[in-house]
Amino acid sequence: MLLLGVMVWLLGQPAIAWAAPTVPHTDDLARAVQEIENLDGLRSGLASSLEGSTDEPTMQTMKEVCRPVGMQAKKLSQENGWQVKQLASKYRNPDHAPDNLHARMAIAAFEQHPDLVGFWDRETLGDQTGSRYYRRIDVEASCLACHGLQNNRPQFVKDNYPQDLAFDFQVGDLRGMYAVFIPDELQMAIQDAVSP
Repeated sequence: MLLLGVMVWLLGQPAIAWAAPTVPHTDDLARAVQEIENLDGLRSGLASSLEGSTDEPTMQTMKEVCRPVGMQAKKLSQENGWQVKQLASKYRNPDHAPDNLHARMAIAAFEQHPDLVGFWDRETLGDQTGSRYYRRIDVEASCLACHGLQNNRPQFVKDNYPQDLAFDFQVGDLRGMYAVFIPDELQMAIQDAVSP
């Protein structure tokens, strides 16, 4: 219900929306947004190395272009106590499927509102309550080397991902999103650490 209210509120807001009344400790959460912008910059920069290449991408290409983004997401999770994921409705790796109703609704919001870049939501994951930031990932021209037409996917994708759904994209399409969950208990621990 809260997510629906936030989404309705977002319709009239700027591209990056903050649900400030429901999100505690916005300074800490702003840092999470900046880290995700850095992560997306890494993704975009690495993917741009594929532009103009006539060579078919290989598993090595994936290790050089996609894997560092996943590793950085894991590092952000480990260093900060966050849960950082990449989620998509058209996923290649089943671990990237939307993990709850809120995530599915967030994808729908991004699909319906192409100018929406990101927003916060209050959620419960497992047995933890917290704040979750969703940030869109759009398809760039370089992404089409592996995520273009189904029949044009590189052979390593066809061989290693038999249940692949991440194809038939066009430039500008919603590829997926980053989802960063910050548990309330972590927020309280940070607040207690800085309080006199």
